[in-house]
Amino acid sequence: MQPLATLPVFFPLAGKKVIVIGGSEGAAWKVDLAAATGARVDVFTADPCEKICELAAGRDNVILHSRAVTADDFTGVALAFGATFDDAEAALARAAADAAGVPLNLADRPGMSDFIMGAIVNRSPMVIGVSTCGASPVFAQAVRGRIESLVPASFTAWARAAQDWRPSVLASGLDFTGRRDFWRRFTRLAFRDIERPPRESDRDALLAETRAAGPAVARGRVTLVGAGPGDPELITLKGMRALAGADVVLFDDLVPAGILDFARREATRINVGKRGYAPSVRQEEISALLVSLAKDGKHVVRLKGGDPLIFGRANEEIAAMRAAGLEIEIVPGVTAACASAAAIGASLTSRETARRLQFITAHTKDGVFPDDFDWAALADPRATTAVYMGNRTLPALSTRLLEKGLAPDTPAFLIERASTPEERVIRGTIADLPTKVAEETLVGPVMVLIGYALVDNC
Repeated sequence: MQPLATLPVFFPLAGKKVIVIGGSEGAAWKVDLAAATGARVDVFTADPCEKICELAAGRDNVILHSRAVTADDFTGVALAFGATFDDAEAALARAAADAAGVPLNLADRPGMSDFIMGAIVNRSPMVIGVSTCGASPVFAQAVRGRIESLVPASFTAWARAAQDWRPSVLASGLDFTGRRDFWRRFTRLAFRDIERPPRESDRDALLAETRAAGPAVARGRVTLVGAGPGDPELITLKGMRALAGADVVLFDDLVPAGILDFARREATRINVGKRGYAPSVRQEEISALLVSLAKDGKHVVRLKGGDPLIFGRANEEIAAMRAAGLEIEIVPGVTAACASAAAIGASLTSRETARRLQFITAHTKDGVFPDDFDWAALADPRATTAVYMGNRTLPALSTRLLEKGLAPDTPAFLIERASTPEERVIRGTIADLPTKVAEETLVGPVMVLIGYALVDNC
């Protein structure tokens, strides 16, 4: 365990006494929060804001005392909050809390507080807290927003179902391995159908599936996830959710560390990078590892840059899993061609100049320039061509396209590291782009875009 700045804990407060000192809007938020837990909330202030008055009038468990707090008010209190601008009142609260042994939080006074209030994602009974130890509440709120996008409000119903169904699952006769498999199936269904509430029939179906699995109950599965072109924010929500549930993540070299951070801390991360013209893990080894890990009962996320179904050798891994009788789910991603078009601020298609979009790879699996293209289609001025892995073979591609009749002034762009902070664009035509690229040092990965639609709005 790495060092922790604070220890995240959760206080069950239903039926217990909580006090709030102060009458500001900040105090009202603490009152609302504590009351939502089922605690009895006593508020002490001679000058309550309108929100506090509304809460006291509308909630049976909120009592407003129109006076200053005293030391005796801390008797029997489980937790205390203060949101006061009065230094003397804050000092009295601190002394009274110490004498009574009551944990106290004083807003904007971290040095006088026993605990820190973080940003909250409320999917009760699932509750998530985010804290920066008071360093940046705005940053904590931004992180909360990202978590809320991963765990929408509809997830509350699934969290409640897990709570309600646990006794019947324990009484189902399933052993420990079977119960674990049930909850894995439950989690998979929850994330798949996250926008609808769970039904009793879901529980019955999951129990039946788990029992039917028998000896195969320990078998795992593979989720093939597109990581996007490089910007961690371009991975899909479904891809992020798959990572959050992975036991093992097999990732390529082109997958940025920021995306790997979406995986849970306990997940094993294995680099199986495949880079053109460089030593790489063989595809057969990757496929065999996927099968082996899944047979060991692991949920494996195979994380590929861009979209795994576009020149990502996904077919070989899918075939290996199916041949082994194992489950595989595919989560598509944003492909590099789309990110490259965004980098130059252009559309890949146009009603006037490009009604067709074609993706090609500029070298075979052996790294040589392919000679079996439909050259008439590639030289069609009414199409846009996206060329993957086209750096080294760009001169040969340019020569053949010109020979096949593509106009020398056809716009062409090379985009390096699209969507990342290191993104770079080299602009030219199909005739002069190879020369311009030869003058630059490229680290890659790169994408080449060719076509008139690319300059329609530039």
